[in-house]
Amino acid sequence: MPQPKYRKIAVLGYRSVGKSSLTIQFVEGQFVDSYDPTIENTFNKMVSVNGQDFNLQLVDTAGQDEYSIFPQSHSMDIHGYVLVYSVTSMKSFEVVQVLHDKLLDMVGKIQVPTVLVGNKKDLHMERMIKPEEGKKLADSWGAAFMESSAKENQTAVEVFKRIILEMEKVDGNGPSEEKKCAVM
Repeated sequence: MPQPKYRKIAVLGYRSVGKSSLTIQFVEGQFVDSYDPTIENTFNKMVSVNGQDFNLQLVDTAGQDEYSIFPQSHSMDIHGYVLVYSVTSMKSFEVVQVLHDKLLDMVGKIQVPTVLVGNKKDLHMERMIKPEEGKKLADSWGAAFMESSAKENQTAVEVFKRIILEMEKVDGNGPSEEKKCAVM
C-alpha cells in the first residue's frame, strides 16, 4: 500500500464567491449557506485518486481583492491553487486574474498547478460570465478549468480531484500524453 501523499492546497478568490462553501462541501459533504467572512481556515481530508491516497490540507483563505497584499503564507509549501470566481460577478472574475498574477510573482514560477473554478453555476438567471470565458482564461494560464456549484457535492469533489491531477502532472505522474518537454 503506497504511503498517502501530503498535499497543501490554497483556495483563493474574491469575497463571497463561495470558497468556504466549496471547501466545506468537499470536506463535510454539506452546503453551508450562511456567510461569515473567513479569516482563514484549514481543513484536512483524505481522498483517493487513481489508487493513490492523498492527505490534503486545504487552506480556505480570506477573500482578496485587487489591492490585497498577497500573503507570503499563501505561497509557502503550497502544492496547488484553486482560484475561485463567481459566474454571477464580473468583479470576481477580474480579481481572480489579478490574484493569479500576484501568485506567479510571489511563487516565482511561470506555472503552478492551478484549477480555475467558476462557482455558483446553478444561478442561471444571474450568470454574467460564460463558461467559454473562464476556459479561455484558464487556457491562457495553462490551468485546468471547471464550473461548480457548492450546492452540489459532485462538482466540489471534482474540483479537488482535478487539482490533485494537476499537481501529479507537475510531479511527472500525470497521463503521459500531457507531459510537456522544455529544453532550456
